[in-house]
Amino acid sequence: MAEVSATLLEDGGLLRVLIDRPKGNVLTSGVMAGLLRELERHAGERHLKLVVIQGAAGTFSFGASVEEHRPSTAPAMLEAFHGLIRAVAAYPSPVAALVEGKCLGGGFELALAAHFVLATEDALFGCPEIKLGVFPPVLAAIGHLRLGGPLAERLLLTGATLDARAARSAGLVTAITEGDPWQFLLGWYRETLAPLSAQALRTSVHAVRGAGGVTAALGAPLTALEERYAREVLGSKDGVEGIEAFLARRPPRWEDA
Repeated sequence: MAEVSATLLEDGGLLRVLIDRPKGNVLTSGVMAGLLRELERHAGERHLKLVVIQGAAGTFSFGASVEEHRPSTAPAMLEAFHGLIRAVAAYPSPVAALVEGKCLGGGFELALAAHFVLATEDALFGCPEIKLGVFPPVLAAIGHLRLGGPLAERLLLTGATLDARAARSAGLVTAITEGDPWQFLLGWYRETLAPLSAQALRTSVHAVRGAGGVTAALGAPLTALEERYAREVLGSKDGVEGIEAFLARRPPRWEDA
């Protein structure tokens, strides 16, 4: 079975993109490529009003592959991941993240790039990268725009998590689902976006993302953060130690260097 699949529904108005990579729907380079491929394949759909990204088996995503954070693979992984984030943020139709369970690290950053986030009651959001001796560039670039500066800084600097209700209070979560998450999403779509013009939605998505600063923040500022990550994180002892300690399932031995 493919790790990423896409199904066009609701007379072409709704595209369901499913990540199915046990365990935890980790965003490996292969999964990122699959997501980008499906997004690009359907970008020209005339009647498309909403893309929904969902993780299989009750988990949105544990985040980007920790193995690929090693110095030998991290630069290419970050470039691919940031390309995916830019594609989601600038997509010609609205994008929703349907979040069940854990939505962490790169998974959380993917949800940040979406226009809507619908979450189950047990959903958990956060970027624990600081605990591995690294930082999340996308959260650093657009967290202040999507969450507000103080909350974005707290999440980035502490690795704290938000439950669904806290994320809704912060304005990130559009709605907390009731019953079957997919059926709830369908009902929400039919009530809110289905009656609208797909052309009007395309125009409005471009307008709000351009004027709101998200597109700009994911341009040169994110590129600068990617370069800083490669230079200062991958070049530091603690940046390497945190990743290796996680993979070895042992506490990190920080040298503060």
